[in-house]
This record gives sequence, structure tokens and C-alpha cells, in this order.
Amino acid sequence: MTSCFHCNEPVLTGEQFTTVINGQPQPMCCPGCQAVSQAIMDAGLSSYYQFRSEPGNRQTALIPDQLSQYSAYDLPEVQQDFVHKQGAIDSTSLSIDGITCAACAWLIEHKLKPIAGVTNVLVNSTTQRALVSWDSQIIQLSEILQIISKIGYQAAPYQVDEQEKQSKADSRKFLLRLGLAGFATMQVMMFALALYTGYFTDLDVEFRDYFRWVSLIFAAPVVLYSAQPFYFSALRSLLSGKLNMDVSVSIAILGAYVASCIATIQGNGEVYFESVSMFTFFLLLGRYFEQSARQKASVSSSNLHKLVPLTAHLYRDGEMTEIAAKQLVIGDIILVKPGEVIAADAEVVNGLSSVNEAMLTGEQMPIGKQINDTVYAGTINIEQPLEVRVIALGQDQLVAEIIRLQELASNNKPAIALVADRLARYFSATVLSIAAITYLVWLTISPDDAFWITLSVLVATCPCALALATPTAVTCATAIFTKLGVIPRRSGIFEKLTKINHVVFDKTGTLTCGQLSIGDVQTFGGYSSEQVLSLAAAIEQGSLHPIALAFTSFYDNQHLVENIEHHIGLGIRASIGQLQVCIGTAQFVTPDANVAASQAIETQWIYLSVDNKLVAKIEMLDELRVDSLATVTALKAANISLSIASGDNSGHVEFLANKLGISDVHSGLSPQGKLALVNKLQQHAHVAMFGDGINDAPVLAGANLSVAMGSGSAIAKNSADLILLGDHLSRFNDAIDVAKQTQRIIHQNLLWAFAYNMVILPLAVTGHVAPYIAAIGMSVSSLIVVSNSLRLLRIKL
Repeated sequence: MTSCFHCNEPVLTGEQFTTVINGQPQPMCCPGCQAVSQAIMDAGLSSYYQFRSEPGNRQTALIPDQLSQYSAYDLPEVQQDFVHKQGAIDSTSLSIDGITCAACAWLIEHKLKPIAGVTNVLVNSTTQRALVSWDSQIIQLSEILQIISKIGYQAAPYQVDEQEKQSKADSRKFLLRLGLAGFATMQVMMFALALYTGYFTDLDVEFRDYFRWVSLIFAAPVVLYSAQPFYFSALRSLLSGKLNMDVSVSIAILGAYVASCIATIQGNGEVYFESVSMFTFFLLLGRYFEQSARQKASVSSSNLHKLVPLTAHLYRDGEMTEIAAKQLVIGDIILVKPGEVIAADAEVVNGLSSVNEAMLTGEQMPIGKQINDTVYAGTINIEQPLEVRVIALGQDQLVAEIIRLQELASNNKPAIALVADRLARYFSATVLSIAAITYLVWLTISPDDAFWITLSVLVATCPCALALATPTAVTCATAIFTKLGVIPRRSGIFEKLTKINHVVFDKTGTLTCGQLSIGDVQTFGGYSSEQVLSLAAAIEQGSLHPIALAFTSFYDNQHLVENIEHHIGLGIRASIGQLQVCIGTAQFVTPDANVAASQAIETQWIYLSVDNKLVAKIEMLDELRVDSLATVTALKAANISLSIASGDNSGHVEFLANKLGISDVHSGLSPQGKLALVNKLQQHAHVAMFGDGINDAPVLAGANLSVAMGSGSAIAKNSADLILLGDHLSRFNDAIDVAKQTQRIIHQNLLWAFAYNMVILPLAVTGHVAPYIAAIGMSVSSLIVVSNSLRLLRIKL
């Protein structure tokens, strides 16, 4: 008898219920299993069926449509990928579609917080994500997703690929709205401009009406389609009991269009189709800039699937098998071969090796590991096989904890954002109140003019110039940043840059290049530099250690290397022909301490011996970036304080600090330690943090401004406000100069926008400004703002 593909129960309904899974139709025993399996596939979680260890639970009843959409996320096998469990409390990060402003975040938070079982909700309107915690004994994740859906938003556990796909689809849709509005505006303005200049004054009424009907047709798709984002945003704002700028915008657009339609049908009165099309286009242009900024801010590489391997070599019952990493359980013994990525947090039970933890710490030097030492998911085994016992999985692993720290830091709203939210609500409420009072007053003075004067007030105070004041300047400055190789990833970056008065540098990969190279080569016993480097390259060939990689360019195939022995933390011994060659520390290579001089803290030396005789002393350098000193000097000249916060606990940190003239040095810091240092500095300073490792992600997210090097880890770059492509530190100084000029332009734009509103509002209220004049004035005001912003493109650096 055929078995249900989902729950493995007998199928008694023939082929009535099926689900296409990985391209193949699979039988289901009931509509419940069919609904859940389809939900799993629709959610992009098909790997659940590839790697599950046992059948799913039987779904005995037909699940309602709304529940079937989210029920897959309640399955324990699926939740392992994105849910962190701490006692009875579960937590996860949700990607939420439809957030347009801070009011949206407020609505979601206040809708979920009173729900029984929901313990915490933090919504970030910039990244369009929410951090949610709940008691799984009281409420299920699917119920939380349904609640969010009922208030007009679509939520799902954060899935990088799906979010990027949705973002691109939204961008294409928005461009279509913008293009349609621009095309219609050009067509309508051709007729309106001619009518305003009196070109058609002598034409008959029927010709005038004809052009009005044509304008009505062209303006219709702008009002009914292009302006939809304003309507939905305004509606959500009203449902949440708040007001935003889109409320007045929506009233102005719909009011002007409906009134113009009535005037066209009746054949008398004025029409303002060109006004509707024009300010809809300009407002959409501003929203497009904002949407682009949000897309740059979205995190694209912090998915755990990209950091942890999909499979592991499992020892069970004396046999080794390759299984899906998600099938591992606490206590499993797995084998990690040289060059492989460790699949889970574990402790070493057999073997000696070193592990490259650069993806966690940013430090390229491998860490020696022996029995009972802890190794972490995503790090790379270097020299020899290790047998390890799994001690943590999924959201309990170190890398997941770092990402959660990053998430918490980025969800903390700064005070300026809260002030801006309040001011925006007050502005919108003030505009609507003035418009309502204007209508009531004119209704008693001149009822025939009340509507048009009120419409003039709404159009005149339409915040188009205000909306464009910042994004247009930011867009021009971003173009300059692109030429400089500086990539801004978050909104508000230009304001933050101008406030920075303290900079904290990581060492490895930031002030230094992060890659070992060969410096001075001292030879003994008649050997030349070329000979010793060739021998060193031969014995290091095949190793993944950063020291070995430094010799790659000196390798040739004339040497036959045999009997290779790796001594963890010491060096390598091997036979090359009849010679016994050894490379490593002084104590490992030769017992003669007088021959092997002591190492200086500023460099690292390795030693090479042939037949137990020292033949070379080779200097290994992690060189300063070519512009590190110039960058530090320029920052000091700008009265910016400097610190170094590094995970490296060697004397090399102090040496580099002295060389660069930085007195405030902190070494051997953990990710939490770096975040604590920055939080302490933030009590009296605006702090910029440079970093490149995953351990820097929490502190980058928590700093006032964060900067990542282009060669840094993916998570560090995702946490950063700025990314320096080409790894030129001096570009940070250029970025500050551009930001200061950008801030001046923004202040000028805002001053103009507010001044225009202060002048036009009294005129509109008193009936001295017709709606079309208000629309033209609003458009001219917007063009002035845009033109002023374009001056930034003339900056020479």
C-alpha cells in the first residue's frame, strides 16, 4: 500500500491529494498533510524533506487556508534552522513585508505585545525585520504570523534568498509606478502649459473640454495605480491611531482628482489633473530614493546556512557516514578532516590540530586545539584530523549568538529617530487641522470657494520638497562615494559621519593587511635566500596555514618531500631527498638558544634547519596598510580621538599602536568586550568602529557609525554602515569631508522647504493661491531642492 510522503501513514484516498516536492508529485493521505506539505514547499523549505530523520506528524483535519500558510513554521525539524530556544522561551528574527515608516513598526509592536505568550517584540523599520520572543507552551509561531497578517503585513522567518527576491520584485513594481507617473505627467503638462499660457484661449468650449477629458484619462492610472503606496500607508497609519505625511498626501491627490473629474463632467470649474500627476511623480521619486536606501541596509549574508556546512562525517556504531548537519544531535562524534569546516560547536575528544577562527575573530593566525578544547561551527580545521563531540546546535551555537547580539544592537532605536517620528506626526496633524479649519471658515464666507481653497492648502503644504531635501542630497553624495570606493549601507550615514569624534580601530585586517608576508631573510651555513625559501615552500606545500600561504610564490617542483610530520603549535618536519628539514619555532627547530635570537614583539620569526643545523631565520610580517599612518594623522588633525580594540593579545598590538601614535589600546577583547568598550565610550562621545571579523559584528551594529573593510567577513560588512572597497583607510577621511558638505546642502534644502511652506501657507489659507499655482509652486520648490543637491556632484577630491 502506498504511504503518505509526509507522515508515512497509509494512503486510502488514491491520488486525490498530492503535493509536488522537488519536482515530483508525492501522495498524501489527507487534506491536512497535503496542506502542510504544500505550505512547507511554498515557504521554500524543501530541504526539510531531504534531510528529515523521521516522518512528520499526521494532520488529521483540514487546516484553514490562513493556518496552512504558516503551519510549516511550527514543525520542530524546520524551526531548528531559525528558532533559538532558551528554556520555555523561543525567539527568532522575522522578515516583514509592507513596512514603510516608523508608524508601521509601532503598529506591529503594539499589536503583538498584549498577546498572551508573546514576551518581547522589537521591530526595525529600516531593515524591515522584527525580533520576536514567545512562550511556545502558550502560543505558536504560526499564530503570531497570522496576527501580523491580519493587520496588513506579511511576515516569515528571515530567509535571505527569499527576502532578496522579494526586494527585487518590489523594486521593479515601484519603478513601474514611477515610470507611469512620469510619462503621464509629461502628457498632461503639455495640455496644461498651453492652457495656462492662453494658447488655446480662442478655442471653443468643446475643444477645451476635449483636452480636459484627455487629461482625465492620462491622470487616472497615476491616481489609481502609481499613488497606491500613499493610500495604503495612510490607511495603516489611521488604523494604528496615528497620522503620517501620507494622510495629507492621499487626501490632496484623491480630492484634487475627484473634484477635477466633477468639473470635467459638469463642464465648469477648474481642473487640476496636471497638479495631481506632478506631485505624485515627485513624491514617488523621493520614496524611490528611500526604498533604495532600505535595500542597501538589508542584511544579505548573515544566514547561518552560509557559515555552517550542510553535511558532517558522523561516527556511529563503529562506522563513519556522511549525514546532513541538521541531523546531528548533542553528543554525536564527528570527524573533521584537514581543510574542512566544522559543522557544529563541539569539544575535541581525539587528535591535535590548529583551527582557523578568522571568521569568528578576524585573526588569521590559527589556534592550537587539543583534547577537551572547544571548537566552533564555521571555523576551519587546518593540519590534522580531529574527532569532536557535538555540544551545541542551531541557534545555540556561538555564531548564532553573535548574530543575535548584532540583531539586538541594531534594533535599539536612537533618540533622534524617536524625535523625528514624533515631529512627523505633529506636522501631519497640524497640516490637516489647518486644512479643516480653512474649509469651515471659508464655508461660511464663500461656500463656492471653500473646497478649492482647502485643496490649495493641502497641495501647497504637500511635503514633497521636505521629502526630497535629504534623499536627493544623499543620492548625489552616494554617487561620489561610489567613485571613492565607499559603499554606504544605511540611511542617515551622512549625519552620523559629521558627528564622529572618537574612532575605534580593530587591528588585524583593518590597520594591518591581515595577510602574512615574508620580510627579512637571514641565512647561515652558506645557504642563499633563494635556497632556504625554496626548501621552506616545499615543506609547507599543501598546508592551509597562513604562514604556509606566504611561501606559495617560492614553490617549485624540484624537491621531493616525504615523511611529513605536523607538530601543532611548533612546526613541520619532513625529508627532502637525503636531507632532514625542519621549519617552525626556534625551540622546535634547534635547541641552541644562543643561535636563535629572541623574537621582537614587532615581528614574528620562524626558523629553518637542515640536518639539525640552523640555516635560516625568516621574518613574517603582517604589514600596516600603506595609508594607516596618514589616516590616523588626518583624524588627529580633525581633533578626533583614537583607540585600538583587538582580539589579538600579543605584544604586536602595543607595537603598532606606538608606531601609529595611538595611546588608548585594548587587546585580547571578546565580542562582548568590544561592545562594552564602545558602549562606555558612547557615554561621552560619538563613536565610529572599524572592523573586519564576525566577532566585530555586534560592536559594529552597536556603534554610532560602523566601518568594515572590503576584504572583511560577510557578517562584518552586513553590520556596517560603510564598507571601504579597495581597503583604503584614507577614504574614510574623504567620506567625512563629503558628509560635511552633504549636511550643509541638506540644511539648505530643509531651510528652503520650511521657508516655502511658511510663506505659501498663509497665502493659501487666505485664498490668494489657486490650486494649480500651489502645485506649480510645490514643483518649483522641489526642483530647487534637487538642483541644489546636484551641486554635490561637482565636489573634487
